[in-house]
Amino acid sequence: MNELIFKTKEFLDNKYKPTGYNIGVNSGGDSGQTVFHLHIHLIPRYKGDVEDPKGGVKGVIPSKQKF
Repeated sequence: MNELIFKTKEFLDNKYKPTGYNIGVNSGGDSGQTVFHLHIHLIPRYKGDVEDPKGGVKGVIPSKQKF
C-alpha cells in the first residue's frame, strides 16, 4: 500500500503540482469507518485551498468540519 501511495503521489505531483497532502485511513467503527473495507484517502492540498488547514483531513471540506 505504501508503494502505491508514493506512486500515486508522484503522478499527482507531476500532473497537478500540489503543495501538500493529507493521507487518511479509518479503521473500525470507533474511528468513523462506515463501510468495512480498506481504502486510503490521498488528498492533494494547495496553499489557500481552505481558510485554515488545521485539523488535516477533517478540514478538507469546510462544511463538514465539526470541531
